[in-house]
Amino acid sequence: MDIDTRLLRYFAVVHEEGQLTAAASRLLVSQPTLTKQIRRLEETLGVALFERSRAGMSPTPAGRELAARVPAVLAAWEQALRATRQTATLGSGTLRVGFEGSTINLVGLATIEAFARRMPGWRVELRQNNWFDPTSGLAAGEIDLALWHAPPGVLDATYDCAPLGVEERWVALPDGHRLAGRDEVDLTELLDEAFVAIPQESGFWRDYWLGTEERHGRPVRIGAVAHNPDEWLTAVACGQGIGFAPATIARLSPRPGVVHRRVRGLSPSRVGLYWPAGLPITPAVAAFVRSCRETVPVGRRQPGPDGPDGPDGLADQTPSNGPG
Repeated sequence: MDIDTRLLRYFAVVHEEGQLTAAASRLLVSQPTLTKQIRRLEETLGVALFERSRAGMSPTPAGRELAARVPAVLAAWEQALRATRQTATLGSGTLRVGFEGSTINLVGLATIEAFARRMPGWRVELRQNNWFDPTSGLAAGEIDLALWHAPPGVLDATYDCAPLGVEERWVALPDGHRLAGRDEVDLTELLDEAFVAIPQESGFWRDYWLGTEERHGRPVRIGAVAHNPDEWLTAVACGQGIGFAPATIARLSPRPGVVHRRVRGLSPSRVGLYWPAGLPITPAVAAFVRSCRETVPVGRRQPGPDGPDGPDGLADQTPSNGPG
């Protein structure tokens, strides 16, 4: 019998949290997606793993037995997977970096040349993040780094981070929108609008880019769901909804029919390069981080390092919750 290790990971977190809501938040997936995956695992095994109640998810005897064995299985698999892919990457001289949507355009020739000076013979492979994978491929070892805009501290238990700066979240509006003529709008003026959302499978990221926390329980009206950045901008331009995006998108991805405006009351993002917590900082990762800090213009810079490498662990590749 073959089992998707992702299902085992989902099971383990639900067992630890004892409820779907907390587990989904920790896994950065939506609750419906998590519910579906737990049922899929139960159907594959042919046993009930949890007893559902209003109080939460209580493991059955079979669930407790599986929970005792899953951590060792996952740890061994993740160690094998990471070691295999890291060895392949080191041998290939390639650093794989994922970017959110059009933020891939933040990296240009200056960044690549700075990296090449530090890592002769190496190359950078740039990938646009998959909106259907909340880890952008980091969990599976498909990329080495991901550039994310995220609330400070929220991902720190799962990922190490090298901060690049702080950037505002702005609103994208169709150019005929009632608020399009303003330079700045208030969040309260947008709460009843239809929004263009990213897929539910993106989990935490869907809520973040809908401004769920700042809505304080007020529901979001979804006008359209987009599966990639081009679809998202097109849906806004066609009046199917509005949406929040990094402020740099106005510069990186101008689109006829769409305007971008500053939003009062919407918290900014910490922009950084992220990788799975606990993985050692390789020379290639350190070189790319330093190259981005030199060349990538992202919002307000965070306090700079002291000296060429700074006191953040990049010089000797020993992290302390990330090189930032």
